[in-house]
Amino acid sequence: MTVRRTLFGRPLRGVAFDVAVSGVVAFVGVASAVGQTGGWAATGVGVGMAVALLFRRTHPGAVTVVVATLALVQLIARWGPLAFDVAVLIALYSVVKYGRRLRDGVLAGAVAAVGVLLAAAQTPGVVVWWVTALWYALVTGAVWLVALNVRTRRLYVLSLEERAATLEREREAESRAAVAEERTRIARELHDVVAHSMAVMIVQADGARFMLDRDPEQARTAVKVVADTGRSALEEMRRLVGVLRDAGPSGAGVVAADPEHRRLALAELPDLLARFRDAGLRIRDAATGQPPALPPGLALTVYRVVQEALTNALKHAGVGATVDVTLTYTAEAVVVRVVDDGRGRPVVSPAPSGGHGLLGMRERVAVYDGSLTAGTQPTGGWQVEVRLPLPSQPSAEVIAA
Repeated sequence: MTVRRTLFGRPLRGVAFDVAVSGVVAFVGVASAVGQTGGWAATGVGVGMAVALLFRRTHPGAVTVVVATLALVQLIARWGPLAFDVAVLIALYSVVKYGRRLRDGVLAGAVAAVGVLLAAAQTPGVVVWWVTALWYALVTGAVWLVALNVRTRRLYVLSLEERAATLEREREAESRAAVAEERTRIARELHDVVAHSMAVMIVQADGARFMLDRDPEQARTAVKVVADTGRSALEEMRRLVGVLRDAGPSGAGVVAADPEHRRLALAELPDLLARFRDAGLRIRDAATGQPPALPPGLALTVYRVVQEALTNALKHAGVGATVDVTLTYTAEAVVVRVVDDGRGRPVVSPAPSGGHGLLGMRERVAVYDGSLTAGTQPTGGWQVEVRLPLPSQPSAEVIAA
């Protein structure tokens, strides 16, 4: 069984305390009805103050106005200070502590200062009135300062709670962003590994099926390419799983210390081109300029761009298409250009395209503030050109081209 701890949307303990305070003020007013100046009329003023104090936390400004008005009625009637006038101090404390703006508490303090003078003038006693006024002022000032101190501490605690909540929200947002970024990175890597290998294997398997009776030797060659491509894909998938398992939070530029988990480098481009030549593309490659030492992430991007462009050429231009792969190295950037003539033998059953190839390339290139252009050639075929600016200060950990 759950015990309800709120009442009217407020903590039950706070409501009980306010009811107790209001009850004490009302009891004092009623108990003094016979002997106090003003009799039952003054008691009515006291009960009105007590009722107003029930709302001192939720509406401190309005409660202060009501209590101050009733106290003014009491002064006009010349009943003098009475025991239930402690409600004035409680209202003053409440507006300073709970008021939305401190200026409400300052204004209430100014009104209380005037009330101190008027109340001292109506207080019967053997001492001069200004001594009584000084006493009232000291009590009222002490209440105001205590309320101000409590307000300051309360706002400080609230600010700490708000700051903690903000930090928690920011931490959750950063975690979601990190998860999304990691998922995107994994998706790019899986696409580059699986889509490239599957495209080559499908083309070669179709070719082997149709050449099995006509040219068994060529069919055997195609089957060998399928097997070699499958092994290469499996090895690269294992490497990818190892990198994802050991990767730290420092981002895309980190390379695992284990050589088995290394990233692909530009030095492995000839092997990549050889695999696509075995798959049936006529590749002419050229390099201009002196290959620099590239950061590992940038080298991987160049490798993946060439891989994706050749995969698309094999899928869409077909076996036998001529593809020019050109890498241009300057002091400012690396430019990759892959152009096919679109005149290959159409694939019998082309691999379905999910449309993620160009998107993945754009995402990779955008990480390094590069640019990508892709489109058809006026003479037929397809062209992909990527420009990747080189960092002004190369990373300490680089991969030799």
